[in-house]
Amino acid sequence: MSIVMRGLEVAGSMKEKLQEEFLALKERGIIPHLAIVRVGARPDDLAYERGAKKRMNTIGIKCTVFEIPEDVDQELFELQFGKINSNPEIHGILLFRPLPKHLNEESLKGLINPLKDVDSMSPVNAAKVFSGDETCFAPCTPESVIEILDYYNIDITGKKVVVLGRSMVVGKPLSMLLLKKNATVTICHTKTKNLEKVCREAEILIAAAGKAKMVTQEMVGDNAIVIDVGINLDEEGNLCGDVDYKNVEGKSSYITPVPGGVGSVTSSVLAKHVITAAKRLNCI
Repeated sequence: MSIVMRGLEVAGSMKEKLQEEFLALKERGIIPHLAIVRVGARPDDLAYERGAKKRMNTIGIKCTVFEIPEDVDQELFELQFGKINSNPEIHGILLFRPLPKHLNEESLKGLINPLKDVDSMSPVNAAKVFSGDETCFAPCTPESVIEILDYYNIDITGKKVVVLGRSMVVGKPLSMLLLKKNATVTICHTKTKNLEKVCREAEILIAAAGKAKMVTQEMVGDNAIVIDVGINLDEEGNLCGDVDYKNVEGKSSYITPVPGGVGSVTSSVLAKHVITAAKRLNCI
């Protein structure tokens, strides 16, 4: 039977330290402040927003949502974003992406202050992730995977790790974080030959492909550690991951569920980044 790696346990273990750091800043008269910038009202954005606001509130971090109409033009959006970016009372900025198709996301990547870029949108932070710079803000989801592995005392030094997915949001930055911890990393994608065999050889298999239940029992080696980053809806409209959890659970040694796994840790990592940003912006 697999050990189920529950995200809420990880988030709970992070909470005490984050509250201590928050109180230390508060004593200096600094209240960490997160700005959430949302264009329109997509259901998935609203769901993440609710979770993020709740997590910030439990720690004490101020959280302000800037809701911008979906039909905003590029010039006005950049003007509004610039005001948020330059506000000295705001320490971290989370912009929900993807943006509506008529808006150019690339220009905003260059606008955001890297010191406030708590989910690694800026090319500056992306470059730091790939160079192993300790001052970077890595994307929250990849860092959540690392937090889970650390919490469950899983040493990945020298381990064969397969990452399914090569996006700049999860797959690529996660691979860099794993390499930094001395894992032997293979990145797989839609063009990978013998995908099932490559995955089966992994000691740690991380699914971040964005396809419901694509990781079957046949793709998982005996006693492998399986981490599911995917968020999808199955044929019945229920939330599920990239892993066929029901059939894979009995074959793996450790496994994350969906929901209740990686996603439960991301808002805690976000809070961690906001507190770090507040320290750096105040030269602490």
